Amino acid sequence: MAVDLSRPDVRGYRPGRSFLVRVLWLVVEALVLRNPVVTSYGLKRATLRLFGARVGRNVLVKPAVAVKYPWHLEVGENSWIGERAWLDTIVPVRIGSNVCVSQGAYLCTGNHDWNDPRMGLDAREIVLEDGCWVGAFARIGPGVTVGREAVVALGAVLVDDAEPRGVYAGNPAVRVGERRLREPGAEAVTAAAGTH
Repeated sequence: MAVDLSRPDVRGYRPGRSFLVRVLWLVVEALVLRNPVVTSYGLKRATLRLFGARVGRNVLVKPAVAVKYPWHLEVGENSWIGERAWLDTIVPVRIGSNVCVSQGAYLCTGNHDWNDPRMGLDAREIVLEDGCWVGAFARIGPGVTVGREAVVALGAVLVDDAEPRGVYAGNPAVRVGERRLREPGAEAVTAAAGTH
């Protein structure tokens, strides 16, 4: 048996809209979302909603963000999507409220079965629960849930679920600590605090 990509297996791939709607989205996405000059958060929210995304109040979408299929996207209130983030929404991506997806982060909902000679598609939804933070250039794999207020550190590659308030780093990402939220306005405590 050998790999044969002349007849790819796209099982599970259902774009959810007609070819014409997908083409129209590519044009609008290039003009509004991917455009590094357009900065109006209201325009970006309205555009995503026009194409079927469920987007809450006060969502900030920074320049050069890519969204594969907005009709598969749900974002809660007060969440941030950073510059050049890529939301590969071939199946649903559910982002809660008060979530930060930092610049260059990649949410990948689709993978391929490498034991299948036709490289069959394996697409699974991603869930980012309320208050979590996906750090800059982090990667979130298909089927992963990032628990409430968890942190996925800079450049981490998360292929398994992250527990609530866990801090995950590395490739593949592993739990390295716990997020401890302090009272607003309280000063950060560092390892060197109290020493001179």
